[in-house]
Amino acid sequence: MPAQAQKRVLTLGPMPPEKLAYALARYSRSPDSISDSLAWVRTHDSGKFLESFYFQYGHASIADLGHLAVCFEGVSELAATEIEDEQLWDGQARSSRYQDFSASEPVMPPELSSPEADIYSNAAKKLIEAYRTVNERAFLYLEGQLPRPDDMKPEAYRRNIAARAFDVARYLLPFGIPTGVGQVTSIRTLEKQIRRLRASEFHELREIGQELAHSCSGLPDCTLGTLASADEPVAPTLARHAEPEEYPQLMRANLKEWAGNHLPKSSPAPVQPVDLVAPTDHVADICATLLFSVTDRSYRELYGLTSSWSATRRREVIEIILGPRSKRDELPRQFRSAPYVFEFVIDIGAYRDLHRHRRCQQFRQQYTNALGYAVPEILGRCGAEDVYREVLREVDAAVQNLPQPAAQYLLPFAARSRFLFKMDFAELEYISRLRSGVKGHFSYREVAWGMKQALEKIDPILGQLVDATPPWIEDPLKR
Repeated sequence: MPAQAQKRVLTLGPMPPEKLAYALARYSRSPDSISDSLAWVRTHDSGKFLESFYFQYGHASIADLGHLAVCFEGVSELAATEIEDEQLWDGQARSSRYQDFSASEPVMPPELSSPEADIYSNAAKKLIEAYRTVNERAFLYLEGQLPRPDDMKPEAYRRNIAARAFDVARYLLPFGIPTGVGQVTSIRTLEKQIRRLRASEFHELREIGQELAHSCSGLPDCTLGTLASADEPVAPTLARHAEPEEYPQLMRANLKEWAGNHLPKSSPAPVQPVDLVAPTDHVADICATLLFSVTDRSYRELYGLTSSWSATRRREVIEIILGPRSKRDELPRQFRSAPYVFEFVIDIGAYRDLHRHRRCQQFRQQYTNALGYAVPEILGRCGAEDVYREVLREVDAAVQNLPQPAAQYLLPFAARSRFLFKMDFAELEYISRLRSGVKGHFSYREVAWGMKQALEKIDPILGQLVDATPPWIEDPLKR
């Protein structure tokens, strides 16, 4: 009789993230089987191991071996966007394309007190009322224009029409509207996230970062059934070390001051929804990307400036960035180059959808209404354009009377801002093909189609390889 074959694939049951990281780290550093490594971990302190090898000796890959699930409930959409701003991140947020937010009460920015809080509340309430009106009128219009096919069930038809109506109404959701986010991340990513949030310019995010660290030090709040890991702290060692990340804030403040003192007066230029630059001067690209986030200038203008700079001027900017950096701080994302740099002047709603593409290097300027608002063409046809424009005028007036950064919570999803996405051709092709499909929101469909058109102008061969769907091809009942 042949000997029974040794099992080559073994699954591990649920366990606290730090113990899982310890077990897999030990497994990689010894000849023992995984079962023996788990037995070892049961009798040894994973916290002491992580203290030594992860936090003291810098073996960062160890923390990639332990993963945990965290949910954020009742946070603002603005906070959700910042929470999700990690490249090695997996998660989902409530969709503004499929859920009705008309009964939601916007999150009050902690920075505000009376009378600013009243200004915010009154304007946000008007946005929600207008959101409800636009949604109702868009639904009735679409229902009249798109009869139900015989082969489509009434429930599916109503869901599709409702989703298309939400696509229009969501432009009036304030950035402070509450949402929920579920994420699964490694200990390493979670530590970076906590440190980043605790140093945020937004008070809400600093509170969330603090609460996240505190939650990791305790038992899990929710479990499914009876699990051994439910009786142990989630990630107590991580919680002790996730201090606010000071370097990015210092870097940003220093660079903003330098830009205010040294950059020449900006020349007004036409705003392009999609603008593609293929930088060939990598140092100029780094400098332009650094300056993009602390100014209100376009990347094209900044790249033109930095391309003409002397080596001395370029070195000056880079030294400002690296001055406050400690040995533990990574180089900023701005130092990562890519062959294609897209600047999008798009509404916040479209950005929330495109923000999910984490293989890009993404940067943003301050959320603003200075670049105007997106106005969906369907508003005029469904009789809601007057309601839409009137509430935006009222929001404009309210925003002017609110301090920064709290004023950004009142900006509706329609508000346009500048965003920078750096990517290679494979990601460009993927985004343009995926996001231009007929199931997508019309706002980012136009962006995705614009990406293909922009590439065809500078590289026709690769541009023709992008199988994007033109925005005029529609199938409104397909989701």
